[in-house]
Amino acid sequence: MDQRREKRQNNQRENSHERTKKLTLAAMFFALGIVLPFWIGQIPAIGKVLLPMHIPVLLCGLIVGWKYGLAVGFLLPVVRGMLFGMPKLFPNGMAMALELGTYGLVIGLVYGHSKWKCMLALYRSLITAMIAGRLVWAAAEVVLLGVTGSAFTWQMFVAGAFLNAIPGIILQLVLIPTVMAALNRANVLKFSRPDALRENAQ
Repeated sequence: MDQRREKRQNNQRENSHERTKKLTLAAMFFALGIVLPFWIGQIPAIGKVLLPMHIPVLLCGLIVGWKYGLAVGFLLPVVRGMLFGMPKLFPNGMAMALELGTYGLVIGLVYGHSKWKCMLALYRSLITAMIAGRLVWAAAEVVLLGVTGSAFTWQMFVAGAFLNAIPGIILQLVLIPTVMAALNRANVLKFSRPDALRENAQ
């Protein structure tokens, strides 16, 4: 009985430590999302191109998990809009909150449920999240602009989701795998590859 109680207490301590670690990392990514846009001088045109708030949300979903990615992604534009007025809460801030929340949710779920943690799984998760987030953003813009009597056109969707965002998309596709690979080399995170699993089995 004492051994069972001790084992249960150890498990509780480990779970508490893991939750604290995840909360700390999520808070770090949230703070990074607050600060990062200042590096581009709060210029909306540049922000729409480089998408500085997307990067910490995507990394949060990958590293900490979908629940934290969802929370950080949704709250980040709202809190930043309330503190600094950028982005404006309606309609852009609310649409971004749904978009970024979707990024953190989808990338965390897809990568977390991948059979192997490798670059292929990473890119698949990243691209899936990018597509899902942009579709949610478009749907949100249709609804929110509809409330104001404005229309969200196909041209606005293509320009906002893809054409204007090409530099930011390229940056994410290069930077995020680079960061994850660096964490793998530093043994902070470990990739698992099919060939590595076969070698270990032998």
